[in-house]
Amino acid sequence: MKFLVQAFRNDRNVQLLNGLVFVALFASVAFHLVDLPFLTALGISPLIVGIVVGMCYGNTLHVHMPVYLKPGILFSSKSLLRLAIVLYGFRLTFQDLAQVGFRGVALAAFMLGTTFLMGSWLGIKVFRLPRRLALLTAAGSSVCGAAAVLAVEPVVKAENHESSIAVGTVVVFGTLAMLLYPLLYSHGLLPMSADVYGAFAGATLHEVAHAVAAGQAISPEAGNTAVIVKMMRVIMLAPLLVALGFWLRRAAVRSGERTAEGNASHMKSFPWFAVLFVATIGINSLGIIPAGMVNAINAFDVFLLTMAMCALGMETSLEKVRKVGPKPFLLAGILAVWLATGGYFAANFLIG
Repeated sequence: MKFLVQAFRNDRNVQLLNGLVFVALFASVAFHLVDLPFLTALGISPLIVGIVVGMCYGNTLHVHMPVYLKPGILFSSKSLLRLAIVLYGFRLTFQDLAQVGFRGVALAAFMLGTTFLMGSWLGIKVFRLPRRLALLTAAGSSVCGAAAVLAVEPVVKAENHESSIAVGTVVVFGTLAMLLYPLLYSHGLLPMSADVYGAFAGATLHEVAHAVAAGQAISPEAGNTAVIVKMMRVIMLAPLLVALGFWLRRAAVRSGERTAEGNASHMKSFPWFAVLFVATIGINSLGIIPAGMVNAINAFDVFLLTMAMCALGMETSLEKVRKVGPKPFLLAGILAVWLATGGYFAANFLIG
């Protein structure tokens, strides 16, 4: 008890707590706004609303923000974010692999791998985007939308405005695809069975909410298949983060960016939160935690992710976003076309 009293007497700890409460209030607002009918109909998550609310504040009243709130905002966008990604694993189990079988896993892996590699190459080599922004945009399209952008951000050491841009591409093209898929299917323009359609939606749509909405719009069975295949892509986030971390370190060594001291401390920069993410999936797979507690953890995790998005928005300058220009959205548009066309043929070949 004495330790706690001394800790809260520390100015930095008080500032950290004040900032966390401040960000939590914004996250609460995002949770209330997402219940608005038109946002619910579009399947917009609190994460997306959170970054918009944060950006509105960050580009209007941010100049009047008390300096003592800064530590809590930075903590939310960095450390709290890593904790939220770790807890994200409680949404998944390894039993999900058995439900979709080898073909479902192959479809998810093919679409993730091709989309990420294509997005990275186009973004860096063709559009000449900063490497960090290209990787964030590719991750958002290939894995699981805003959550993937947040997970990749600390690995690539992205700037806040770059993460916000990548999230913006997810919102635009993920929402468009969610609305178009059921429309095209119902008019016979996506000739496939409901099960294959569900796998197609899960393997190609950006956000989990997008996959749920597009699948359920056709049938409950298609919705279930869409969610399971989508979860496969989420599980693959962990190996992607580890592989990306190794690739970036090797690239830095080859270019001479890393010093001897940096090489000695490479384990510090290893994305350990990705390993912990897999560990939480393993724990959840054992079924030792009651379902009610898992649901509570997942609800808490959504709130933490929303806090991270609010903090990210607060630190995003629209002027920096404007300077980047339309190239990230052109890149995301190309990836959306690939996801729809390539995913259609891959789903029919592997699942149909």
